[in-house]
Amino acid sequence: MTVMIYTCTIDTPLGAMTAAADNGSLTGLWFIGQKYYPARTTDWVPEPDHPVFAALRRYLAGYFAGESAESAIPLAPPGSPFQKAVWDILAAIPRGRVVTYGRIAAEIAEAQGLASMSAQAVGGAVGHNPISILIPCHRVVGANKSLTGYAGGLDKKAALLRLEKASLTEIE
Repeated sequence: MTVMIYTCTIDTPLGAMTAAADNGSLTGLWFIGQKYYPARTTDWVPEPDHPVFAALRRYLAGYFAGESAESAIPLAPPGSPFQKAVWDILAAIPRGRVVTYGRIAAEIAEAQGLASMSAQAVGGAVGHNPISILIPCHRVVGANKSLTGYAGGLDKKAALLRLEKASLTEIE
């Protein structure tokens, strides 16, 4: 069975992004040229008027205008169970807040009944998040409050956190 992946390019104040969708859900949103940008896109079907992309454009316009509305766009990022567990935690981080990789590792460890979890393993899952902004990996910082590890570039991470008025002094 062939999966039809639809795509479009969306311009944002931080640069053009590529969006991907299938089965009525958003499966990817990347800044063009970012680290971990999908390698195989030649068989994707351009469909800029797809309903998922229309909803995504509306959401991103509001987001970049400073609105804090929740997204109603169905998300279906492809990944391992561990990655998806990390991304679920990312999706729950409120706008304007930041957490550390260590905090997420502790939450995963507790949920899995483990004594501890590697913050580096969490960092790998965060870095491979395929849906920028809507799964807010930009809200994760290093233990020393450093803006580390954003596949779209640290300049974009800093800009997103400024847009959200996030405080690096109030880290969870």
